[in-house]
Amino acid sequence: MTKYLINRILRGLLSIVIVVGVVMVLIYTALDKQSIFANDPTFTKMKSNRKQVYMMQEWERYGYLDYVPYGDYLLELVKSGEITQAEYDVYVKIGNKATGETPEAEKFVQKFTEYYESKGYTVEPLKADTMKGTQKYKDGGEPRLYAYKNVPILSRLWNYLTGLVKIDNIHTVEEDVGERGLTFTLYDPVYGGEKFSPAIIGNGTLHKYLVYCDDNFPYVHQNLATINLGLSYSVNQGKDVFETMTAAQGSFVKSTVTYPTGLVEETANDLHSATYAADSLSKSDLNQQYFVDDYTNITTNKDGMSKMGYSFVIGILSVILAYLLAIPMGIAMALKKDKFIDKLGTFYIIFIMAVPSLGYIFMFKAIGSSIGLPAKFDMQNPTRLMYLLPIVSLALPSIANLMKWLRRYMIDQINSDYVKFARSGGLSEGEIFSKHILKNAIIPIVHGIPASVLGALTGAIITERVYIVPGVGNLLTTAINNYDNGVIVGVTLFYALLSVTSVILGDLLMSVIDPRISFTTKAR
Repeated sequence: MTKYLINRILRGLLSIVIVVGVVMVLIYTALDKQSIFANDPTFTKMKSNRKQVYMMQEWERYGYLDYVPYGDYLLELVKSGEITQAEYDVYVKIGNKATGETPEAEKFVQKFTEYYESKGYTVEPLKADTMKGTQKYKDGGEPRLYAYKNVPILSRLWNYLTGLVKIDNIHTVEEDVGERGLTFTLYDPVYGGEKFSPAIIGNGTLHKYLVYCDDNFPYVHQNLATINLGLSYSVNQGKDVFETMTAAQGSFVKSTVTYPTGLVEETANDLHSATYAADSLSKSDLNQQYFVDDYTNITTNKDGMSKMGYSFVIGILSVILAYLLAIPMGIAMALKKDKFIDKLGTFYIIFIMAVPSLGYIFMFKAIGSSIGLPAKFDMQNPTRLMYLLPIVSLALPSIANLMKWLRRYMIDQINSDYVKFARSGGLSEGEIFSKHILKNAIIPIVHGIPASVLGALTGAIITERVYIVPGVGNLLTTAINNYDNGVIVGVTLFYALLSVTSVILGDLLMSVIDPRISFTTKAR
């Protein structure tokens, strides 16, 4: 068993890497990287050289290339002591032809060019874009100088896979944050230091709170290890795909919190989500009213579930409904072959297979609306009834599929030779049914249970769109329509991981149900 699991897991991981690699090759080589700006309002507002620089910055941010501005190169020289800050202020100003205003400055431009070209970079000088007949720059027309190098696909894949899980530590923040370290407290300052609420607080870490407790399930939370599936360009700009799928939705939920400055306020701000934002305190008078350091980037508390939460609740309830209805119906159809109940079940199966899913989903939506059931999700006034129609619509094809296969498997078992021998041996029909026919027929059905359960996490594209469910079902299609390559790769990885896991769990479940199935090799 152990050897089987190890081999299965290794093959599964290899399959995931291959799938993600193929998707990356298709996206980052076959598609124009310019397309990621199709829905970027900031990009459309920019002009001239500033627009080109913005493109380079964003392409670096999302892993397309390594981008080095001339100014950053000079800052490194300041840090190394090769030039002073005063010299930096002079040399950083380049002329209209991307050459320095002074011979000394030109020397550093030449050094920058030679250094990065020797490392395989392309050095790009952008001439000043001036108004006609004047020396005044157009909006965004200042001269620029930078170097860039495309990131190879294999390097991108390696960086992506090795960065899937990030462990926060006191050296994550590169800027000077004072004394770095961790603080453990039994009384969280967010609650005014009066409520017993253990927490581990960091300085120099990306997250202020690494571990904390609150009144929300599962009561103990952590930011120490985070999953990074990739940044979104447009679906949830600047946010990680995993965060997009797991962040709470709905209306704001206010509570009494105590800010680091001692200010107490009723707010929806979640201070436990605080992350480091360089120089955010000094640049904002508002931040100075609430915070004492640069851990000012926070999210808000909301009363709804995440995209994955809504999809999973609807999906898992539809799975339970499908098995509860399909198993007795499939058994009845097999035992009453060619009778009324078998013909009725066959008609239902053919109907579901023949009619497009969009057709019967809209049909049930119309029927439900006519009897007063909510036909769409209302996030402002949520009720339990709004889950009913999506659950039923999602369960309909699963019920038909399970009925079809269980009926087939049972009829095969009923007509098998060992059943005839059991009857001749004097076993009752009840014993034959429960100990032999049903047990053997149910084995293939059992194999699909893990896939059905884990598949609930991926959502349902058509059902969620028809009933306006705020789930993850349409996340992939939305990402494709918006050229959001980061989301496409992240969701692909997520789906591939669930698929491999469901197959392994299905095999293990079959071995538990059927003792004849063994994953060990015995010597003969």
